[in-house]
Amino acid sequence: MQLVDGLTVMDGTVGAAGHGQQILARIGSTGRLLGFDRDPMMLGFAKDKLPESNVQLFHSSYIHASEILAEAGIDGVDRVFLDLGLSSDQLADRERGFGFDAGGPLDMRFDASKGESAAEFLAISSAEALATVFREFADEPFADRIAEQIVSQRRTAPIKTTSDLEESVRRAIPRGATKSGKNPATRVFQALRIAVNKELEHVQNMMTDVLPKLLKPGGIAVILTFHSLEDRIVKSGFKGKQEWQLLTKTPIESTPAEIRINPRSRSAKLRAAQRKSL
Repeated sequence: MQLVDGLTVMDGTVGAAGHGQQILARIGSTGRLLGFDRDPMMLGFAKDKLPESNVQLFHSSYIHASEILAEAGIDGVDRVFLDLGLSSDQLADRERGFGFDAGGPLDMRFDASKGESAAEFLAISSAEALATVFREFADEPFADRIAEQIVSQRRTAPIKTTSDLEESVRRAIPRGATKSGKNPATRVFQALRIAVNKELEHVQNMMTDVLPKLLKPGGIAVILTFHSLEDRIVKSGFKGKQEWQLLTKTPIESTPAEIRINPRSRSAKLRAAQRKSL
């Protein structure tokens, strides 16, 4: 990100402040770190790890950054960083429903005070709508069968927990259809999370509207994605646009050594661009 003392940096997905701490160390006491997160739990972790006076944290999506920073008297930033991956803390929280290993209520919202939960989404969506979500957001090969099974099952008992959903998926797909050791509901959980949180809409909004307004001329944006559709939106948002100079002609991906240490990084792609002075 080419960080130096005195820069104003926005971390749009501050999470537990892993990246935020490293950013702050490089911009020094004269710099300014602005952290955003939709998840109040993650923002609480960030507050504990970033007590410095030159840090401001906001409970909001990065798509609202322009208006929020304007209200705070900040007219632009020098760097923007987005890590669009799900944290291990979120996956492990039994009350959130992000992962089937955790059990618990099927919620999946980053901010549980807004929008409908995954359980509510499953309860009201048609089989056709569910199949479209599973297919488009996760390339689920048995999308139609799983959607039909969910609709059939909810007629007798609502799908309220992660275990309920996992069992419904297992009933729908042929035995032995998934790779050994991989939970057959993995794709469905991913697709539901993306749909419930409108994740792709947020990325699109950021690339087309917020980022060009927020980043100062000469500023740099670095975006780390973990899903092919997100990466496609970021690539399209940068490539061929007059206001952007690509800093990564192709995305930077994890090395085999990094993947061995952190298997979840296998799908990570990092793209960076600099806003031109037009």
